[in-house]
Amino acid sequence: MSGFEQQEISVYWRLCDELSVKNAALLAVGVDPASQEGSMCEGWKVHERPAGYEAAKHAIGNALRKELIKGEHRCQPDYDMNGNEIGEIPGTTDISLSLVDRDSLVLWLKSRGVRDGFFFPALEEVSGPEYLNPQHPRFSKKLAAAVTAWLSFNDAPRKTPKQVMTAWLKAHAGEYDLCDEEGNHISQAIDEVAKVANWLPGGGAPKTPG
Repeated sequence: MSGFEQQEISVYWRLCDELSVKNAALLAVGVDPASQEGSMCEGWKVHERPAGYEAAKHAIGNALRKELIKGEHRCQPDYDMNGNEIGEIPGTTDISLSLVDRDSLVLWLKSRGVRDGFFFPALEEVSGPEYLNPQHPRFSKKLAAAVTAWLSFNDAPRKTPKQVMTAWLKAHAGEYDLCDEEGNHISQAIDEVAKVANWLPGGGAPKTPG
């Protein structure tokens, strides 16, 4: 709908491991869900909503319902004539309550040929050493995964560095092609990357000072 100034998407949406179908669709088409446009568009006529939003919303919802995307699918509630909830409407998707796993969504988008937009940061947004830049001719996703896991390390009680970094790699597997086409973790690949990043190959939790 005209009259709303386009708002830049907040970088903090990148921290979300799960997103509602509505928010995922809005982000996919370049709209911040917290903006006026994003928060109000469901109340507008279909042709007034953000370009591509309807298609993205239905596609993501259907993929979630068919388990092509991991997450939690919820049908729209059904009500009686008095407004009391009496069940669910089969074959529908509650776009606000249904949740999609971000990594699984990214893999699904790739499988559909979508490789740009919010879920695929532009190369110019990538900062840091050249070996972490996907534009570099010798860029290696496994190397980037190992380095980033190492940089992201935080001590965890009674856990070895490898265990902590393995958990991190699983949480970000979709970003580094450590998942198969169905979104399942490739355990061997994750283990190999964790071994590269691990500075205590002999095992044992890091010593606590004092």
